[in-house]
Amino acid sequence: MATSSPLENLRTLVRIPTISRAEVSETDWNPFDRFIETIAALYPRVHSTLTREIVDGHTLVFRWVGRSTADATVLLAHYDVVAATDLGWDHGAFDAHVTGEGEDETVWGRGTIDNKGAVVAILEAVEAQVAAGQVPASDIYLVFGHDEETHGTGAASVARLLEERGIHPALVLDEGGAIVQGFFPGVDRPMAAIGVAEKGTTVVRLVVDQHGGHASTPPRMTATVRLARAILRLNSRPFPSRFNRTTLDLIHIAGRNATGALGFAYRNTWLTRGLLKSVFTRRGPEANAMTRTTQAVTVLEAGHARNALPERATAVINMRVAVGSSIESAVAHVRRAVNDPLVAVELVEGDEPMPVSPTTGQPWEILRATVESVYPHVIVAPYVQNGATDSRSFTRICSAIYRFTPFELSQEERDALHARNERIRSATFLRGIEFYRALCARL
Repeated sequence: MATSSPLENLRTLVRIPTISRAEVSETDWNPFDRFIETIAALYPRVHSTLTREIVDGHTLVFRWVGRSTADATVLLAHYDVVAATDLGWDHGAFDAHVTGEGEDETVWGRGTIDNKGAVVAILEAVEAQVAAGQVPASDIYLVFGHDEETHGTGAASVARLLEERGIHPALVLDEGGAIVQGFFPGVDRPMAAIGVAEKGTTVVRLVVDQHGGHASTPPRMTATVRLARAILRLNSRPFPSRFNRTTLDLIHIAGRNATGALGFAYRNTWLTRGLLKSVFTRRGPEANAMTRTTQAVTVLEAGHARNALPERATAVINMRVAVGSSIESAVAHVRRAVNDPLVAVELVEGDEPMPVSPTTGQPWEILRATVESVYPHVIVAPYVQNGATDSRSFTRICSAIYRFTPFELSQEERDALHARNERIRSATFLRGIEFYRALCARL
């Protein structure tokens, strides 16, 4: 069943719709079983040389035994994807269609970037290194989660398992930042943004319960109107903006690689911090999210009939809590902004922001040197990851956790994550394999 090229292997696996659902009972596990069976066929050397365990039903753990059990490395990725229909896509969401030629050749489909592209790149790299007879200096664990997009129970179970076995990795690398161009005006070179921390993830529900009735005689303030007013109040009161230490380091690194007035502004944040904060908050959603806790209404529910007033209206607020802040302060901000005792603010779930990993020491230097060896013209810089990853489960057993996917992604490609027309350029994907091969050779 093995295919002839890494690209074809990626396409084969993208076609398997491993969609994880928030309601676990709604998840179809047949594609997950098929994915596990397929990679066993596509990567025979990985499966014959590395030991494999299946944890929490469908999360895969491979152990590549090294010459030493000390200073183990964990390479994390996930193979579940968010739901997608073909509506609005230029090509089918699970067709793995290929367009273009040369540097423009592109594979379209859900999971190409988030995160099957990384799963396949890691497997391709390890398959090739095993074939070449390489044995790593220390153990390498490949961990491929099955529910990162929903609950992250697979990764959490693996972290507990490693802890029970007394394994405390020296380095954990998960998805996260990428190689980006043009984020900082005045900086001509691309930047490899490596996440050294990530924001907390908090879900809050706004609830309005009140008497309903017939739609022909509505009161001035129905449940839905009250909820809408609460949402508008919250939306008009964003969290305060500020720069954390990591973001300031990122800006200073940009300053060392920019000239003129922009370079001066980046290098001298003690003087220009207020101006830069204003620029970041207006530059776009990605830059704005780097300066503050964010909030987004993701689910609205109300009503049961077209001619009846809803007696209950709810809104789910997804917040990403900035490093240096807390869940408690985020929920308090929501209550102050809504300012209505008839709107209940309920904390559904939450994770505090993750600790900041060091940008000195051997794990960071290995990662930095690997990036620079594969992408010699890239600037390596730390940043705070806006999204949540499986790596958060490993913070209690490892202090050097980094979030970086070695793909060169344009703004348009990054905007397609969890959206229509997710895709990856073939050349980008193949260079990602080179990165993982080079990384494994250093471990």
